[in-house]
Amino acid sequence: MRISRRKFIQSGLLLTSGLVLTNGFWIEKFFIETKEFYVASATKESKNIRVVQISDMHLQSLNYQLTQLTKKLNTLKPDLILITGDAIDKATNIPVLNDFLKLIDHEIKKVAILGNWEYWGQVDLTELTKIYKVNNCELLINQTAQYTFRNKTISITGIDDFLGGNADIHTAVGNYQASDHHIILNHCPQYCNQISTQIDKNIPVDFILAGHTHGGQINLFGYAPFLPQGSGNYVKGWYNEGIHKVYVSKGIGTSILPIRFGARAEIAIFNLS
Repeated sequence: MRISRRKFIQSGLLLTSGLVLTNGFWIEKFFIETKEFYVASATKESKNIRVVQISDMHLQSLNYQLTQLTKKLNTLKPDLILITGDAIDKATNIPVLNDFLKLIDHEIKKVAILGNWEYWGQVDLTELTKIYKVNNCELLINQTAQYTFRNKTISITGIDDFLGGNADIHTAVGNYQASDHHIILNHCPQYCNQISTQIDKNIPVDFILAGHTHGGQINLFGYAPFLPQGSGNYVKGWYNEGIHKVYVSKGIGTSILPIRFGARAEIAIFNLS
């Protein structure tokens, strides 16, 4: 049986649309990429501090994707897990966050900051702090904490959210102590510009970790038509144009629309010697 050219094109368009929708609503949402980086002098052979960034989970329920992620984290056994905001977006999901964190090895140290949705969702920050604490996680709000791993020190500065909170780099590094490494956590990447211009030049910074953008969530061949307020000129990946290097995570969850296209969910591993 011969198929007309018109029907052939229509069938092709339907098939393509189906593949695009399957990719957007299923594949890119539920498969998490792992990006790994060796920073400065770190190599695969060197004894490194291993740090994993998780961002923008927007936890609604504990699904297969997330339980597999916790298994992967337990296998990786990083020294630090850094949660860069928007772990949940409403107060009623605090128990889901607790369930997620309980699946991660308690011995792995975790540090978290707030995103805009913790504020917009009116999450009880006192309750959130308690949940983080019982799961060996420290919530930093314009604060710096120092940790030691294998005789190396690493300071983590956590900035309050730029949109919903009161981001203040001066207050955040007020208790900074000289360390072998220093990472700044900042949910909305737009504030990275102010960090670089306002931070005391005598305080070294390895790099800044941000999230918030979801990689555009819908990214058409490198172009993200929709970016949330607070993104600035940042979309995803490394930025080296400013004073400090910045890495913007595509995150794990979705916001507003339950779809990803050209912006697959990710975690990032950073090795520091």
